[in-house]
Amino acid sequence: MTPAEKPTTHFGFQTVDEDQKAGMVHGVFTRVANRYDIMNDLMSAGVHRLWKDAMMDWLAPRSGQALLDVAGGTGDIAFRFLARAPGATATVLDMTESMLVEGQKRAEAERLSDRLTWVAGDAMALPFPPASFDVYTISFGIRNVTRIPDALSEAYRVLKPGGRLMVLEFSQLPNPAMQWAYDRYSFNVIPVMGQIVAGDRDSYQYLVESIRRFPDQETFAGMIRAAGFDQVRYRNLTMGVAALHSGWKI
Repeated sequence: MTPAEKPTTHFGFQTVDEDQKAGMVHGVFTRVANRYDIMNDLMSAGVHRLWKDAMMDWLAPRSGQALLDVAGGTGDIAFRFLARAPGATATVLDMTESMLVEGQKRAEAERLSDRLTWVAGDAMALPFPPASFDVYTISFGIRNVTRIPDALSEAYRVLKPGGRLMVLEFSQLPNPAMQWAYDRYSFNVIPVMGQIVAGDRDSYQYLVESIRRFPDQETFAGMIRAAGFDQVRYRNLTMGVAALHSGWKI
């Protein structure tokens, strides 16, 4: 294959070679790791916490379950899961080691280290045998994956029969006027906020652009079904600013 024939993908609004994207995404999250949680609170005015609680409400964690949280970063979802299921365990996988380090510090402070495992890895090639987990979650991470269908196929592979997939991701507002207003906020405020708080405008410009490139709710639900999942459903959060997608490995 010649360089001109290399497969391409998007990195925000840029078109890049597929083999470049993972490194570029890694760079973004390495740069923002120590301000990531603070920025999430500022960008969403704390609403992301309500979205994650809604995710747990629908997921209904149970004692004894084994969770895999992919693109889990600092462990926000894993901590919520373990709080609701005292007998459960969680594995947090992320491609950015500095994000995992921040999460490990928090786990030690909250005395949860014995129930948490931290793994650096790729969502498209999970380092686990088939049928290893009861629950697979990915929160605000699937849009950063180079090949989303590959990540969904891997999710299906590592889940046990009867296991559940749940994805929390930014999505599309069904009302064009509201989407216009949201776009104005996203493109004009969030990168500036990233510069002030994290000292990194470009990374937050990419994050805003990546949200706009992500498929709408129905399209993404179709991708989940194509990976083999059944009973696929989604729920809009904050009128579609974000959405929860659920599927089962039957």
